[in-house]
Amino acid sequence: MPNLDDTTLRTAADTLIRAHAQASRDNEWTFFVDQIYARDCVYTCEYAGVMQVTARGIDEIKATHYGRDMQVGWEGWTFPYLGVYTGSDNRLITHWMNRGPGERSDGSYYETPGVSFITLDDEAKIIRQFDLFDLAHQMRLCDELEEAGLLSPALKENWVQPMKARLQQQLASH
Repeated sequence: MPNLDDTTLRTAADTLIRAHAQASRDNEWTFFVDQIYARDCVYTCEYAGVMQVTARGIDEIKATHYGRDMQVGWEGWTFPYLGVYTGSDNRLITHWMNRGPGERSDGSYYETPGVSFITLDDEAKIIRQFDLFDLAHQMRLCDELEEAGLLSPALKENWVQPMKARLQQQLASH
């Protein structure tokens, strides 16, 4: 596979960033998948060793990461990008935030950082994506949002409580 130049890598990253910004505004997370991801892309999200979601191909990506997973209470959340780092062999690293709804009384955001390791194919489409974020901090953030009255009941029921149970089970088993 030919190496893409830095401008092409950054253009691909900018396209993803714009798509995520639009998806955050519209709460519709599948419209860009066909344009940005290769048909046979593998997208993996690692949840602190308690769960791994891997989608193979754009139909699974739309059904899981950007479909089912974004439709369980993530309304009002945004995922702004803080940086894009280009590397060799068509690789990018994006640094972004899981930003909850509302702001704290001091004007700061309810947010935790995340990172994506992305590989592009020779057409500058995402062929592999691996996302990581600190699940313990994400759970604490959700607790803060709940205390502030900003946590969606659907998110709490469908994501927060099951993830906390998995974390507790993992810690108790060792």
